[in-house]
Amino acid sequence: MKKYIVRTCLVVFSLLLLSSCATYHLTTQSLLTQFVNTRKEMKVNVLLVYPFFIPISTTGNNLREIKCLDKNEQEQIVKVSNHTGVRITRKDGKRNTFYFDTLLIQDSTINGASSRILGLSIKPIKLRDIEKIELQK
Repeated sequence: MKKYIVRTCLVVFSLLLLSSCATYHLTTQSLLTQFVNTRKEMKVNVLLVYPFFIPISTTGNNLREIKCLDKNEQEQIVKVSNHTGVRITRKDGKRNTFYFDTLLIQDSTINGASSRILGLSIKPIKLRDIEKIELQK
């Protein structure tokens, strides 16, 4: 029995290591440049609560991929999905994490949603207050 528990723990630990998130970063200027030709679009996600399907709609951007830098400063093209996260660190050290596909830039501020189900939006972040932008895939 002990061997089974140890073996199971090792398998679970190995899977967690293999499925870790990749983190990329980009500058505010790079984000602005890539957002020049984007437009707002309505996105619909489906929440499955057996036996029901509940459609949840959010507003977001139409980017399908974005150029970022990896930890070795090599340029990478990251495909944007509804699971791609963005973490913005402000100059005062506060962080906001939300879904990248809900990110909108309007009037020199960034808006987004931290939850699709509850419709929770983040407090708008001024572009001049941003220190670091990280994408998590």
